[in-house]
Amino acid sequence: MYYSENRVGRIEVICGPMFAGKTEELIRRVKRMDYAKKRYLVFKPSIDNRYSTDEVVSHNKKSTKAINISINHVSEIKKYITPEISALVFDEVQFFNIELIDLILEYANLGLRIICAGLDKDFTGKPFGLMPDLLAIADDVTKLTAICMVCGEEATETQRIINGKPAYDNDQTVLIGASESYEARCRKCHKVLHHDK
Repeated sequence: MYYSENRVGRIEVICGPMFAGKTEELIRRVKRMDYAKKRYLVFKPSIDNRYSTDEVVSHNKKSTKAINISINHVSEIKKYITPEISALVFDEVQFFNIELIDLILEYANLGLRIICAGLDKDFTGKPFGLMPDLLAIADDVTKLTAICMVCGEEATETQRIINGKPAYDNDQTVLIGASESYEARCRKCHKVLHHDK
């Protein structure tokens, strides 16, 4: 292909629960590429339209321009990639189709830097979507924590709240929201309700 053989590809993953600063860290890395005059592309899943449709926005309102991509049409990403691009950046990567793993490997092997940010676990505490595969192929993993909204300890879990109560384990996995639907919790304070069988 047309990418420089001198470039060494790299896959970086930023993960953790909600409110841990994942998107903020992703934006920090993007800004550093701006200073270094690197060319890059930022992608976000079209289902995440909480703050903007054409920007990646952190909960504290830091932002960077992004290309909105359908999670089921990962192949669309290729049409944006040109030889001068040195990095691909993905926010809320847990929502993308598993096909993204092959695309990430392909372009990392061609010498591009890949930066991904996303939830490593869903609200039940189980691995989320493609994240186990992504973490397995990553060259560098930054696992962030938040602060538990109940006890103030380090939080590694995402608590879903529905009508003021913890969600049930069989509720739908994907529910786009922010502080109205989710809290950061430590392992001890994280609760998932189960229906009696």
